[in-house]
Amino acid sequence: MRSFDFIGKKNIWFALSALIIALSLVGIIGRGFNYSIDFKGGSASEVKFEKVASVEDIRSVLKSQGLGNSKIQPVENVAGGEFGLKGSAGKGSQMLIRTEKLTSDKEEKLFRALDEKFGVADRRTKTVDASWGSQITERAIYAFITALVILLIFITVRYEFKMSVAAIAALFHDILITAGVYALVGREVNPNMIAALITILGYSLYDTIVVFHRIKENSTNIVRTTYSAMANRSINQVFMRSINTSLTTLMPITAILLFGGETLKDFAFALMIGTIAGTYSSIFFASPIFVVWKEAEPYYRNLKNKYGREAVAPVSASS
Repeated sequence: MRSFDFIGKKNIWFALSALIIALSLVGIIGRGFNYSIDFKGGSASEVKFEKVASVEDIRSVLKSQGLGNSKIQPVENVAGGEFGLKGSAGKGSQMLIRTEKLTSDKEEKLFRALDEKFGVADRRTKTVDASWGSQITERAIYAFITALVILLIFITVRYEFKMSVAAIAALFHDILITAGVYALVGREVNPNMIAALITILGYSLYDTIVVFHRIKENSTNIVRTTYSAMANRSINQVFMRSINTSLTTLMPITAILLFGGETLKDFAFALMIGTIAGTYSSIFFASPIFVVWKEAEPYYRNLKNKYGREAVAPVSASS
């Protein structure tokens, strides 16, 4: 089949990435993040109801109290949940309700309304300090920086320094886009989203290394062609592998997003955006950055001046 000229169209990919990153920055700086109570503080209540009630039923009552944005999570084991409530399996419903920080009057009014509609058999309420979310963020940042340093050293030793810088640039590209989309759509930023961002690092890096490994394999004894042409053939050889890997990864993520619980949906949404961004950046962002930088070296610059950008030759698909 005919090869696609990935490297030759690098300016289009760079412009597209710049546009998406600009929109992401608009979302992050202009709109801001919708932080959960784990980051801004609030109240968490585990409630045992006498009647069976769904998440939507509970939310309708919370909306009437001006708390429609609260997080409501079913507790599967009604015989004892996170706060140690006692109950009988199969009777009523048990929910974990996270709201903004409530005054004593507002809390009493809320649970009186819930009791009138569903019957509150028991409940436990605790206040969540905003500092807890700050600690999670701080530790995630430390983990991120440590991972970047290790990755920089490993890829430099295993491949070369230019590849390590391009791979890390792709990681920043993916995380910035994921965070920007989160801000633009107004989804809640919670610990699950932070965990998803860390997970995205591994997937994005894996996809980038697959491409770089093939480029490294094909870069031996380049004589009568340009580095761009060789890299382009290499990308074409692993392109379908990257697409198939991404599709199989997105299938379970999409299933979780559609049918998973409310808490899992935040995690799945971040993973979905990160997976798509990671697949794109590996081929259309990291690789062109590396190739442009590599062709600045005297040997490859001379090859480029001598042979120019050769036509993309047909290649057979391979992994």
